[in-house]
Formats: sequence, structure tokens, C-alpha cells
Amino acid sequence: MTAAPAAAPGAAVHVGELRRMRDAGERIACLTCYDASFALIEDRAGVDLVLIGDSLGMVIHGRGTTTAVTVADIVYHSRIVAPYLKRAFLVADLPFLSFATRERALDASQRVMQEGGAKMVKLEGGREQADIVEYLSVRGVPVCAHLGLQPQLIHKMGAFRVQGREDAAAEAMLHDARVLEDAGADLLLVECIPAPLAQRITEQAHVPVIGIGAGPQVSGQILVLHDILNISPTVTLGRKPRFVKNYMEGSPDIETAIRRYVQDVKSGGYPAPEHCF
Repeated sequence: MTAAPAAAPGAAVHVGELRRMRDAGERIACLTCYDASFALIEDRAGVDLVLIGDSLGMVIHGRGTTTAVTVADIVYHSRIVAPYLKRAFLVADLPFLSFATRERALDASQRVMQEGGAKMVKLEGGREQADIVEYLSVRGVPVCAHLGLQPQLIHKMGAFRVQGREDAAAEAMLHDARVLEDAGADLLLVECIPAPLAQRITEQAHVPVIGIGAGPQVSGQILVLHDILNISPTVTLGRKPRFVKNYMEGSPDIETAIRRYVQDVKSGGYPAPEHCF
């Protein structure tokens, strides 16, 4: 089968282009974004995928978790970011409990895509979300499924910790990834899992796998913008996650820092062994 041609330079990224990049071994550089100014910079710096993450509850709103973020919050931030992305692909989180039922998930997706301008939604959870993923997918909603550490479950987990270390947990996550892809997920995001497990998930998947704290053998990387700029409450209070790299160090300005991050993802320079589990 002939590979799909690469998009023209500067052409808008879409689901098919992300899959082509994965198939070609071209790493996908992703970052969170929450406002127009940073959207302009990220797009200009070559970020492929921008996420309106519910991490905004922590880095923008100053809360200790993501669970207080609402659909209205996601719509607001999506709406002010979307017009300034000429190339990057915009994904928006479905916040805590907004996808508890198929009907709520569809309503939330409609809002973040129609009102917010997002082109894909992301939801946390394993095989238990397969019905939701399928329900959205067959109605034309592109979906990114989020496995591993799930920040929306922090009140059940009690702490942010690496997931999938034990053999049984790793096998369960591999199964979840297969089920979610079969249900129609267009992307998989894996967070805070051992690098060998992320590699296994990537090797079995037919869709791009984006990692955060998941080692180098995935289709692409994502980090929280404020973390790479060393200005999030997490890093400034001395609780920087192992997988975070400060790209402001040695950079004369923010755009240079973001360009360095993109270049490191593309070249395989990030993540380094010290950023992996």
C-alpha cells in the first residue's frame, strides 16, 4: 500500500496527518495551551497538537486537582485558542463526570467542538469507556482515549503515582488500549507508565500513541506548557514531576523554549533516560 503523502508545509494538521506521521516514524510534538498569546507562539513554533487540558484547573485556576474544571471552562479556553491555530490540531479534554453517560458525553463534545472550535475530544478511562468512545465515534466525534495515570481519579487513587508497574496491571492496560482502539479511538494518550509498557502499547496500536512520562518509544510526546516554562505551581513549589524538563533554562525567550521542546521531541532528544520510569 502506498503511504499517504505528507501534508504541505504549513498545512493544517488533521487526524489523517497524525496517523501518517505515526506510520512514517515522524514524532508528534504536543503541548497544552489555554490562551490566545500562547496559541500564536505554539503554532509558530511548530507544535503539531495543542491540548486544552483540564490541567488548566491547576496551572490557571490554582486548584490542587483537575476535578473542579467544567465544560464551560473548557469551551471558554478552546474558543480563545482555536482562532490562533493555523496549523496545529486542537484537542479538548472532557472534564470530570462530563462523560458519565453517553448523552452527557455527546452534549459535552458538541459544546467543545461547536462552541469551542476543538477538533477532537479526550477522555480518561479504560475499557469501561469503550461504549462512550464508540457512541461518540460513530457520530463523527474524533476521540483520544487517556490511559495510565488519570488525574480525574485523584480522590480515589489518593496520590499521583506511576501506573502499570505490576504484570497484571500492565496486561490490563494493554487490553484496555486494544478495546478502546477497536471502539473507535483515533489517538491514545498514556501517562506515567513504565517505558517498556508504553512501547508495547505503541507496537500493538494502529493509531498514534502520545506519551507523558511514558518513555521515548511512543508516537509523540505531550507536556503541560507551564511545566516546560518552569512557571506552574507544581514546579515552583518544588514538586516537579520526573518527566518534566525546564526548557526556559538556557532559552532567551518563551518561543525559543517551545521551539527547543519541539526539536527535542522530533529528534528523540526528549525524553532522556532521566525523564522515564
